Amino acid sequence: MSTAEYAVGTIAACAFAALLFKVVSSPEVQEMLSSLIDRALKTGG
Repeated sequence: MSTAEYAVGTIAACAFAALLFKVVSSPEVQEMLSSLIDRALKTGG
């Protein structure tokens, strides 16, 4: 039973990682992160 639960947990973690990668690699999110980093560097320096 624990092996089946481990397999289901592993599959769920991989699916979540794939979804997170797809969201983070989208152009909209990359632009938002880029502007956030630019703003942080301008206010820090």
